[in-house]
Amino acid sequence: MSKTQKSLVGGMTVLGITGIICKLVGVLFSIPLTWLIGAEGMALFQLVFPTYNLLLTVSSAGLPVAISRMVSHCLAKDDPHNAKRVFRIALWMLTVLGLICTILMLVGNQFLATRVGEPQAAPGYIAIAPCLVMVCALSAFRGFMQGQQNMVPTATSQLIEQVGKVFISLPVAYIGSQRGMAYGAAGALLGITVVEALALLYMIILYLRRRNNFEQIPQDDAAEIYSGKTLASRLIRIAIPITISACIVPLAQFVDSTMLLNRMIASGLTREEALPLYGLFSGLVIRLINIPTGLALAVAMSLVPAISAAKAINDNNTIARQSDIGLRFAFLIGFPCSIGMSLLAKPIMAFFYAETLTAEHLQVASELLTVSSLTVLLFTVVQATSSILQGLHKQRIPMYTMIAGVSCKILLNYILVGIPGFHIHGGPVASLVCYSVAMLPNLYFVLKYGHVKFNWMGWVVRPGAATAAMGLVVFLLRELLPLNRLTTLVEIALGVAVYIGVALLVKAVTPEDFRSFRRGKAKRPSHS
Repeated sequence: MSKTQKSLVGGMTVLGITGIICKLVGVLFSIPLTWLIGAEGMALFQLVFPTYNLLLTVSSAGLPVAISRMVSHCLAKDDPHNAKRVFRIALWMLTVLGLICTILMLVGNQFLATRVGEPQAAPGYIAIAPCLVMVCALSAFRGFMQGQQNMVPTATSQLIEQVGKVFISLPVAYIGSQRGMAYGAAGALLGITVVEALALLYMIILYLRRRNNFEQIPQDDAAEIYSGKTLASRLIRIAIPITISACIVPLAQFVDSTMLLNRMIASGLTREEALPLYGLFSGLVIRLINIPTGLALAVAMSLVPAISAAKAINDNNTIARQSDIGLRFAFLIGFPCSIGMSLLAKPIMAFFYAETLTAEHLQVASELLTVSSLTVLLFTVVQATSSILQGLHKQRIPMYTMIAGVSCKILLNYILVGIPGFHIHGGPVASLVCYSVAMLPNLYFVLKYGHVKFNWMGWVVRPGAATAAMGLVVFLLRELLPLNRLTTLVEIALGVAVYIGVALLVKAVTPEDFRSFRRGKAKRPSHS
């Protein structure tokens, strides 16, 4: 395995491990938060996020990827001067956009709360609004570091975010809960705002400390110095289709925040019955699903600068190898996570929430997790293929495929959630269709433009065989052992051990892959 390949795998590993830790902390955070503010409070907490995520995506989704791609492109061309100017221009743009979105949320908090059907959500919108400008600025620093194929700062800032929530958000949520569940939810959101400020401060300090090292990179005298207008224009051209693509899911979630409640009521449930079910799905099930998707995002973030750097010097062989590695790891992650979580849905849900949920709600949440888990594989492949296409300057393709996928999701949500007796169970089914519709054309275009052939053995057969062995062991253990936290840990541990063992046996994962895990920072691509 070459240095660039090792760097790619290493970057995935750093972000992947951090992502898993962060998502686990996020789940653990939700347990005491549920104790403090209850299922209805969690529903209010989650109702704020679709709007927040939508505004955040509008203001920042595409530009960090554009920064990463343009910085890696410049460095591959031995042009650190333009790389630095790209970052500074993008930081200014992101800060302004974030500030505008912050003001919009502060001014429109009552309107937004009324729009989602819960006036009590208004304090939550006020509490989370300043987060928008800080996360936008933070994403600029992350994009700059990722463009250098250095994933460690991003990983560290993510850890600060998640650990900070436990030590800051929970106490503030407790203080707020003394005035009622609405203020408890708002307190948790205010704590997140404080934590994001700390993460941003960390990245600023790190940038200032490392700025001199970056400036020591030799400048190619033949490199063209572009105007600020030209660089800004390029950033925008790259960012717009990525932003549109990234906005689609948050937009669907925003629609869901009103549609799911209204359609459940249309299916015969009262608002008092529907609101906790929405909280179960959006606040607990989706949070658990997000644990393995952290690995998918790690693969995605590592691929964009790696592919873009190879594209800059027209190295088709490297593009093919890195695309193959990215997709191989996507399937390696997606297969076991989907099947394992689906088989262990009830034990996992009971492990985290047995004391906080009623028996009825625990059963419903387990059923939702069983189906929702199957989206992990689809989502992982969608993220990997989208990133490869973005690195290849084909960012419009994943935009179109996600539009198609989410359109199907909204239509199916409307139909399925409104069916009496089915209601909230329509949400996971709609998500499965959404990511299936997006994945298939994405994969086709990666094969077409990425100079890579479909690797049946490496992507499907070998990880599929390891997953089948794992699934058999987990199924037998689940049937034989009683349901408690200890046996759940045993089932997960043995499942992971069997998967890794069989994966090594069938060469789905090689010892060389493990040796490459030690590095998370890449060297600049060689021109030789």
